[in-house]
Amino acid sequence: MFQRLNNIVQDIDKIFKNPKVKHSLRLFSKDLISSIKIFQKDGKNYLKDFATNTDRPAKPEEIVRQLFIKKLMTEYSYPKERIAVEKEIWFGSGVHEKSADIVVYQKDLETPLLIVEVKKPERKDGLQQLKSYCNAEGSPIGIWTNGKEIVILHREEPNVFFHISDIPTVDQSLIDVIKEPWTIEKLTKENKLAKERLSLKSIILDLENLVLANAGVDAFEEVFKLIYAKLYDEWSAKHLSDRKGKIYFRIYGQSPTEVYEKINNLFKQSTNKWRGVFSPLDNIELTPNHLYTCVSFLQDIKLFNANLQIIDEAFEYLVTQVAKGSKGQFFTPRHVIDMCVKMLNPKQDEYVVDPACGSCGFTVHTLFWIWGEGSISNPTREQIEYAQEMVYGIDFDDRAVKIAKALNLIAGDGKSNVYKLNTLDPSIWSDEGKSAFRKFLTRFTEEPEKDGDNQKNFRYFDFDILMTNPPFAGEINEKHILRNYELSEKGNGKISQKMDRDILFLERSLNFLKSGGRMCIVLPQGRLNNSTDEYVRKFIIEHARILAVVSLGVNTFKPHTGTKTSIIFLQKWDDKLCPHKDDYPIFFAVSEKSGKDEGGEYTFVKDENDEPLIDSHGHLIVDHDLDKIAESFVEFAKKEKLSFW
Repeated sequence: MFQRLNNIVQDIDKIFKNPKVKHSLRLFSKDLISSIKIFQKDGKNYLKDFATNTDRPAKPEEIVRQLFIKKLMTEYSYPKERIAVEKEIWFGSGVHEKSADIVVYQKDLETPLLIVEVKKPERKDGLQQLKSYCNAEGSPIGIWTNGKEIVILHREEPNVFFHISDIPTVDQSLIDVIKEPWTIEKLTKENKLAKERLSLKSIILDLENLVLANAGVDAFEEVFKLIYAKLYDEWSAKHLSDRKGKIYFRIYGQSPTEVYEKINNLFKQSTNKWRGVFSPLDNIELTPNHLYTCVSFLQDIKLFNANLQIIDEAFEYLVTQVAKGSKGQFFTPRHVIDMCVKMLNPKQDEYVVDPACGSCGFTVHTLFWIWGEGSISNPTREQIEYAQEMVYGIDFDDRAVKIAKALNLIAGDGKSNVYKLNTLDPSIWSDEGKSAFRKFLTRFTEEPEKDGDNQKNFRYFDFDILMTNPPFAGEINEKHILRNYELSEKGNGKISQKMDRDILFLERSLNFLKSGGRMCIVLPQGRLNNSTDEYVRKFIIEHARILAVVSLGVNTFKPHTGTKTSIIFLQKWDDKLCPHKDDYPIFFAVSEKSGKDEGGEYTFVKDENDEPLIDSHGHLIVDHDLDKIAESFVEFAKKEKLSFW
């Protein structure tokens, strides 16, 4: 019996092994797959249609269709008499050139209950066709699936669709499905991101196609508000005893106006819990109908996981959509950040800063490193205190600062050390920024004049660790900035007319570190080998030991840029922690697996059936080699007896 089942599954698996096949079997159990009977006819593979008993070519999309029909019959108890296959669709006075893949009728056998689209494997194309079929036939439920993902839509009125969590069984009504109560435990179990191996970005793309593109609002701001509200709802369901675990961020059969009032109230509560990102006067700007659809797509996903990776990915997409990349500043892939954090090995008592923090990936992942197995959704008091006191971020981009503050507020349970400042020009720092960083200023007790200048102009600091990916694009030509940087000085005592931004960030970053402090910085690879940049390399060698250079793959920062980059790891000279040497070994590594394809999409680790694997937190696993590079560096660091390993 089991051998026969495995043989059937293996035969069908072979059909889906072809890399050109875009359909999948991920949503179906082995028992369900074993119900398919493939046989030869005229030298080709065929199967029996479960609904009509006709022979059909066993193409991948047909197998997915038959498995879904079988699922409707066995798991939802619909009799085959209520199921039609290849149903003609009427548009006005004519018949559509294509037919609906599956139609399930109501008990009268005439009125459509649901329409299923399986032929189009791409999400966007499939949903567009599905909506047109539902509108034409008046079907209240539409389902698109390619065998690995599924979207179930409820058509409330023409061209008004929202997402529902499941299909009603033969004995249920649509309202039974919509009103079913959900708890945080159920949400964790049914989390759509983990079950379907989806990213939050794909959900946001659905919202853009269905709602946001024509909503007349700032998509970034409104999605940000919804994520903030949903995070608070999940946190409250877990931590507030009077909630008894119940999730409020759901529709539950309420009207659009009622849903708006409920979700906007959650948003207000979230801004009170995590202050400093939104104004107390802010409201959700989406109309009740638009919000209704957005909530329906977000309600089945769990955001508050063991870390904030899925939220971070969504924010990266939203911000880069508003042309953050045009400034030469790119979000650093999280596997790159994890490598840097592991190599620099932050300790519990060390202060960490990122002077071009973006969404604060380096500082947030430092928290994960220090916390170990601790969860950001349930940190200990010691972990919260570390988040509140030991990690700092600076950025000049409004939206990046907003994201960074949000992530750090949540991790720090209400306190964030992220500031909107111009790192390269402390002369225009706000009083708030100066107050926050004054305690880190280096004191020159034996040089009163230098000490006074530093207290006034914020040139040198005593941070233990710095990690950053500064903006590359653009040049600095303001004289009052350039005169503060040694690298902008010409040999004749004059100041250069202009300097590349990343060169100044390199010098500024070293000045943020105390003696013996360590850092890593992403730089264009040319800085490390162009003859014209020799003076930069001499400056580095004069001020710090080069610990390591890791050359990243050309796809690492795509689709935003194809610039070849390297990460250089440094430790400032110090009599005790890093005594000066003229000759010492340097760790070099070249990444051959960047974790992205040429189009800039992430590539993921897959199993023997070419299905993406997920980790213990429900996250897709990026296919890269940076963990191995970090492990090799740790061996090198221990062998060299570096002070921090």
